[in-house]
Amino acid sequence: MMSKGKFITLEGPEGSGKSTQALLVADYIRNCGREVVCTREPGGVSIAEQLREILLDTKSRIYPTAELLLYAAGRAQHTREKIMPALKNSKFVICERFTHASIAYQGYGRGLSKELIGQLNYIATGGIKPNLTVILDIDIKTGLKRVKSSEGKLDRLESENVTFHEKVRNGYLEIASEDRNIEVVSALNTEEVIKEGIIDILRKRDII
Repeated sequence: MMSKGKFITLEGPEGSGKSTQALLVADYIRNCGREVVCTREPGGVSIAEQLREILLDTKSRIYPTAELLLYAAGRAQHTREKIMPALKNSKFVICERFTHASIAYQGYGRGLSKELIGQLNYIATGGIKPNLTVILDIDIKTGLKRVKSSEGKLDRLESENVTFHEKVRNGYLEIASEDRNIEVVSALNTEEVIKEGIIDILRKRDII
């Protein structure tokens, strides 16, 4: 039995398959006898899901700083209502997007202060950090094509121009180069190959 919970986050550009991999990895960990909570950002709990609707609605016109604060507000609620209790109860938590998303999207994408984002992330999370962050990397054209194919439409962030998405992707890769708790996995392989790659990383890092 694990003495404490483990926190895994999945990040990456649009269409990189975070939701699919969250479910596949969670199933594997459950089959190993551990309890797993799957969640996402923005969202995860009622109040944060309401903020998600505002943030991703194509009709919403949100200034970058307001966008950052809305994400931080949702994260603060999500962390305390769902993530912290699960970790305290020795569960695995797999979250689609977390603090690194704000750095990539609002920092690199919107051009907001990374120092400010770091401060807000710390306040929102109470200092909690993932045991491992996996960035699923994919080229922008392929990623957006996947989204359109699966959902038939794009949300507010997905609808941003290619330049914005390139900044986000490059931001993720730069973040990964500076943090030893981040691993980059190509999202261009089959779902099974990607899952096995993530599981292999978890094993090597003695997380499972």
